[in-house]
Amino acid sequence: MKAGNTGNSLLMSALTACRVRLKAFIVGRTAVREDADDILQEVTWQLMKVEQPVENVAAWLFRAARNELTDRARKKRELPLADYYSADDEEGFLPEDELAETLFGVPQSPEEEYLRELLWNELEDALAELPVAQREAFEKTELHGYSFKALAEETGVSVQALLSRKHKAVLYLRTRLRHLYDELAEG
Repeated sequence: MKAGNTGNSLLMSALTACRVRLKAFIVGRTAVREDADDILQEVTWQLMKVEQPVENVAAWLFRAARNELTDRARKKRELPLADYYSADDEEGFLPEDELAETLFGVPQSPEEEYLRELLWNELEDALAELPVAQREAFEKTELHGYSFKALAEETGVSVQALLSRKHKAVLYLRTRLRHLYDELAEG
């Protein structure tokens, strides 16, 4: 898909299809709601300026959002986002991007729908294995769009404790679901 006048409507359709999940992804990683809106707007603007073809718009958006979050975190040093990503995550396409697209994007074929269902089942099984506190921190920030600040207010647990819980959940899920990442990377 190519950006520009002819491709703008296609890009906007793809953006609209994954906007809710993309916003939840961003909100779960920002302390201030307005920052999340700014990041979403910036990523949308970046997409509209793309000159070369974008084959997987949702994966591109999630990667651009993660990069924007990382850049802002480095500038502000407010959230220790580096804890969630290894140094290798900075370069190139990640299997996690394709996994996010498969889980949250709009399936384009019956095969993609089937794969999406299988991945959600695997993720649900892995989440069920987590301690309740870690599962809640992960689910509410990643799947329900909570900011850490909002979750801290709701639960009475400090933001740092929630960050720690989520970090432990992410590490466990990465290990537990590694075979899915590897299969997506090969496929």
